[in-house]
Amino acid sequence: MTHIAKHIFSLMLGLVLGGFAFGQKDWSLVSNESWIQIYKSTMSNSNYKRIKVECTVEGSIDKLLRVLNDVNNHKNWIYNTKNAYILKRVSANEYYYYTETSLPWPMQNRDAVVHIKFERESPGVLNIAAAGEPEFLPLMNGKVRVPRSANSWQVTNAGPNKIHVVYIFEADPGGHLPPWLVNTFVNKGPYESFRKLAEILRS
Repeated sequence: MTHIAKHIFSLMLGLVLGGFAFGQKDWSLVSNESWIQIYKSTMSNSNYKRIKVECTVEGSIDKLLRVLNDVNNHKNWIYNTKNAYILKRVSANEYYYYTETSLPWPMQNRDAVVHIKFERESPGVLNIAAAGEPEFLPLMNGKVRVPRSANSWQVTNAGPNKIHVVYIFEADPGGHLPPWLVNTFVNKGPYESFRKLAEILRS
């Protein structure tokens, strides 16, 4: 059961890649390493936890944009992502995409439709906003549609070939998994995804 909980929580990172800016919350540090910190806080009208990731990594905003916009390759770095692809492109800075996260038997895979927008305030500042749009696409057999998700990226230049990222997300994975069990594993998915993202940005 704990193995399933880890996968369910990890999908809460994988299903959302941009979102609405959140107000200040009471954050509790759950993981602290030299390059990345992961925090949790309570989420309104939910027993699941909101997560914040802060890290400074090698790379540039331009390269991060290329990685995020390469939706078909999300499965190569976002934890447990089985499939992802663009459904509708509104503009160069806005689109809807579909993503599916693999879960171990007997759980059903989760899927989501995400509406994402990119705003370049200046050459050194990038904001990303997105939220789940569960009714954008009909439900698919054998999958549980994530009913609610939202998160935000704030990315700033942090020196020569370095960027600082503040990433906040929240999600309800749907189905019938106890929140206390999901909340026990708040760092595995975020850590693994950002570790792989950092490797790509360095390359």
